[in-house]
Amino acid sequence: MRHCSDGRAVIHFRAAGVVLLLAHLLLVGWLTLRPLDVPWVTAANLRPFDGIRADLALGPGEAVRRIGGGLVLLAPLGVLLPMAGGRVLVSPWASLARTVAAGALLSSAIELGQTGVPGQVVDVDSILLNTAGVALAHLLVVPVSRARLRRANRAGAGDPARLTGESRAMRSEAPHEAPGEVSQGKTPTISRVGIAP
Repeated sequence: MRHCSDGRAVIHFRAAGVVLLLAHLLLVGWLTLRPLDVPWVTAANLRPFDGIRADLALGPGEAVRRIGGGLVLLAPLGVLLPMAGGRVLVSPWASLARTVAAGALLSSAIELGQTGVPGQVVDVDSILLNTAGVALAHLLVVPVSRARLRRANRAGAGDPARLTGESRAMRSEAPHEAPGEVSQGKTPTISRVGIAP
């Protein structure tokens, strides 16, 4: 992504992230908070890993479908939340922590919302699986994408190591600048003007 002087590329990138994020949240809301017409429902699961153990007891095919569904449901948030934020230069651990926390909060809100929806059951394992899916998607996609964007920005802005002769001369005239900073030229001076009586 090459930045324009007015930052239009960043705005387009963030806008796409926000639109995709809203579309995904609408889909998740429809899937998880719509009433289901079922003859009976299981009891709510408030003990961690009991639901996962029950899924594993159903056999490998059903376990993969149920556990995989829990991992995949909110996994796109791991990519869409940082995309909507639009930051390229950010600590990877801080980004992961913010994204996983947002995913856990959203999953908890969905589970709490399901308490009043007919046919839907609260399951603490859903929160664990949804949060793990967000973390995995973030770890697999976001660091690589940000590294590519940083490389593209450096290529678009010009490599600081390849300075022209003029900019090297300017940098040598300004020894007070930190290494890697490019001088913007000499500071203009204004001649003194007398004060009128």
